[in-house]
Amino acid sequence: MKTVQLIRTGAPLEAREVPTPAPGAHEVLVRIEAAGICHSDAHYRAGTSDVSFLPITLGHEIAGTVVKLGASVSGISLGSRVAIHYLRSCGQCEYCVRGLEQFCTTGRMFGKHLQGGYAEFVVVPAANAITVPEAVSLDAAAIMMCSSATAFHALHKARFAAGERVAVFGAGGLGLSAIQLARIGGAAEIYAVDTSREKLRAAAQFGAVPVYPADGPPAEQLRALTHGAGVDVALEFAGVPATQAQAVAVLAVRGRAAFAGIGAAPFSLHAYPEIINREVELVGVSDHLRGELVTLMGFAARGLLDLESVIADRMPLDATQINRHLDALADFFGATRSVIHPAQ
Repeated sequence: MKTVQLIRTGAPLEAREVPTPAPGAHEVLVRIEAAGICHSDAHYRAGTSDVSFLPITLGHEIAGTVVKLGASVSGISLGSRVAIHYLRSCGQCEYCVRGLEQFCTTGRMFGKHLQGGYAEFVVVPAANAITVPEAVSLDAAAIMMCSSATAFHALHKARFAAGERVAVFGAGGLGLSAIQLARIGGAAEIYAVDTSREKLRAAAQFGAVPVYPADGPPAEQLRALTHGAGVDVALEFAGVPATQAQAVAVLAVRGRAAFAGIGAAPFSLHAYPEIINREVELVGVSDHLRGELVTLMGFAARGLLDLESVIADRMPLDATQINRHLDALADFFGATRSVIHPAQ
C-alpha cells in the first residue's frame, strides 16, 4: 500500500510502498478515507516531540471504512464508517481503570508510537473504532479525533461552566473547535486571540470576539473588553511562551488557564501578582478520553458542531503537498484544517 512516512527527523516526509497490514484477532483493517494534518505532526517531523521509531507513518486523525475483521471481533460490521481513537491503551492498568487511558502505562499513539494515517490502510483495535453517524462526514470525523477532542478535554480540565468568559489563544483547528464547544456549553463571552486576521474572521463567524495582537497587548485588550475583570477560562493552543504568559495574565480571580499547545521553550511567571494574589490555576491538558469522542460525535450529528467549514484544504496522499502544509503549520501560517484523501 502507499504511505507517506517520516524517514529522518528534521527531513521532509517521503512516499513509500509498504505491505498492507493484516488485523489480529481483536483488530480491524480500515481503508483510510480521511486523515487530518495536525500541528503535532509538524512537531514530530521536526523532532520537537519524538516518535518511537523510524521510518514511521504519521497521522493520528483517521476516519474510513472497515474492510476486514479480526477473528474475535464483534459489534462492528464490514463496511462500517468509523473514526479512530488514536490512543491504544491496555484497559487494565491503574490509569485505564480510573478512566485516564491517556496515561496508560503501556499506551501507544497512532502516528507517533504506531503506524498512522498517512496511508491507504491502518490496523487498529476494534475498541478504538468510533461509529460515525451518516449525518457526519468522514472528513469532519477525522479532525474531530484530535483538534475537537483536545479542545473539549481542555474545557473539561479547566472546569468550564455556563455563564463564564472564555479566551482562546490560537484560532486554528483546536481554537475554532474550542470556540464552538464553549458556545455549546453556554459561555457568556468568548474571545479569540491570533496573529492571523483570516483565522480571527473565522473565529468571529462562530461567535468569538477577535483580539488582534497588533492592535495592542492582548492582556490589555481583554482586560478592557471585560471591564477589568478578566476571563474565567483561558485556553492556550499555540505553545508559544508569549501566548502562554498572556493566558495567565488575562485570568480573573480564581480563573483557570489550560495549556494544550506543544512548545520547546519555557515561559516565566511572577508568582505573587499573577497566581497567588488571584488564586488562579494552571492546568495541563494531555490528549482526551474515548468517551469524549462519542459525545463530540453526537454534537456533530445534531448539527451543533460545524467542522466542515473549518476544513480549508483537501489533498491526495502526496508527500510534496503534505510537506508543504507541515511547513506552513511549523511557521504558524497553516490553514485552519487540512485533510488527506488517500484514495483520491
